[in-house]
Amino acid sequence: MLSRLVKFRKSDGPYEDLEGEDKVEMDITDVYRETGRTFPPMYSSGTATTSSRAPGGGEMTDLASVANKDTSEETYTVEQMADAMEMMILAILSPALHCDWQLTGFQEAAITTVVFAGMMSSSGIWGSICDKYGRKTELILCSLVTFYFGILSAFAPSYLWLLILRGLVGFGIGGAPQAVTLYAEFLPSKTRATCVTLVEVFWAIGACFEVLLALIVMPSMGWQWLLGFSALPLLIFAACCVWLPESARYDLTRGHYDSAVKTLERIAKENGKPMPLGKLVEPTIEHVKRGRIKDLLTPEMRKTTVLLWIIWLVCAFSYYGIVLLTTALFENPDGCHGTDVKFSGDQACFLECKTLTKDDYKDLTWTTFAEFPGLFLTAFLLEKIGRKFTMAIEFGIFSIFVFFVNICTTRALLTVFLFVARAFISGAFQGAYIYTPEFYPTSMRAMGLGACSGMARIGAILTPFVAQVLLKKSAYLAISVYGVMCLIATVASLLLPYETKGREMQDTSTQPAAKKKTTTRH
Repeated sequence: MLSRLVKFRKSDGPYEDLEGEDKVEMDITDVYRETGRTFPPMYSSGTATTSSRAPGGGEMTDLASVANKDTSEETYTVEQMADAMEMMILAILSPALHCDWQLTGFQEAAITTVVFAGMMSSSGIWGSICDKYGRKTELILCSLVTFYFGILSAFAPSYLWLLILRGLVGFGIGGAPQAVTLYAEFLPSKTRATCVTLVEVFWAIGACFEVLLALIVMPSMGWQWLLGFSALPLLIFAACCVWLPESARYDLTRGHYDSAVKTLERIAKENGKPMPLGKLVEPTIEHVKRGRIKDLLTPEMRKTTVLLWIIWLVCAFSYYGIVLLTTALFENPDGCHGTDVKFSGDQACFLECKTLTKDDYKDLTWTTFAEFPGLFLTAFLLEKIGRKFTMAIEFGIFSIFVFFVNICTTRALLTVFLFVARAFISGAFQGAYIYTPEFYPTSMRAMGLGACSGMARIGAILTPFVAQVLLKKSAYLAISVYGVMCLIATVASLLLPYETKGREMQDTSTQPAAKKKTTTRH
């Protein structure tokens, strides 16, 4: 495993592993001996060492122990904010175009659907690029594609052109989840869930910023300017990628040993910490294949992969559904679900143009703020009760409060129900983001995450037709669909055969299993 730095002693023969583990088949030090190059300082030998320890006394168990932060964290937060803005705009754009272009409910739903269709079609492609050409290269490409077509969307002359351009925006956004792959590969196992979850706060910040930006821009400048402003952070992210390090895990599994060492040395230097003594080791696995979807369905992975696909589909279906439901319910004139418009049997009333008001934006902001407590609670639960049970509990609570939305009540109470539901579905979604890269080894991690992301897009493609089309036929039926779907996800979470809490990230699927504090694959 890339991150295992072992105790060693230099004798007249080869380096001796003092822990007695004979499972290591490849040692980066052999590369230097064979080529006659100078041994790097981090591996320089001397008298026998009793242990390899990080500065401050912590035992070296992960590459991230040479640093408490690295450049990937700051860059990742920019990416999170930028993508959140592009996604949050979907809930704001449809009501505006409904009025400007006199769109039907089906046409409104299609604007959202094409974005997710683009994301689904590209997620596997981006995953393959990520595994073959590197995490950094993939993130730069997908951010530039999203920025370019996001800007062009602002100049769309017709509904058809808008559909095409927003679909291409979705194609670019489909590569965004790979940022999790890169970031997670820099983190130690014991703090990985907390770090990845808390950095998702910047997704919530981006979503809240988009709502506030819409409140300022929409009344005076219109949706075109909002689309343009929302794309700019992606250009900032692409520029920040100049400082973004490539994953050392990726470099090592690709045989780029020098690059892996340089990345670790850079991180240590930026944090003012010395490199520890030890050996950077990797199992020798011949002919490791990358970017193959069938590798995700091998006997030892099939059950978990299928359950993860169900979980990801429901996560996206429910998360984006609750986002779209919030604005759709504000428009829905049934006089029951928190609106002040009385129901009319005249079908034309359902097509009456109603743009979002200042009160609508205010309530939308409150429900968006729900992601903050949801993420903090999730960070706590992931480390206390594990990934599986955290997802199961949060899916279950989401279902309860979504069913509460069916109650004919006041606007304030409706906002509370939506607030709690969004808090828990955002947490469950984050649990899936933590579990997935921990389960798959480095050699297929990006493809595994990309395939799960593709399933999520199927759920996201379907959800507009429930939240924006079915809702106009029967609000009770549309709302209940989300509750039932999350009950299915609750069961799927409990059926996951492995708990990844505390588990070291593997680099290859045939690598020796982790110690049995948590269950591992056989």
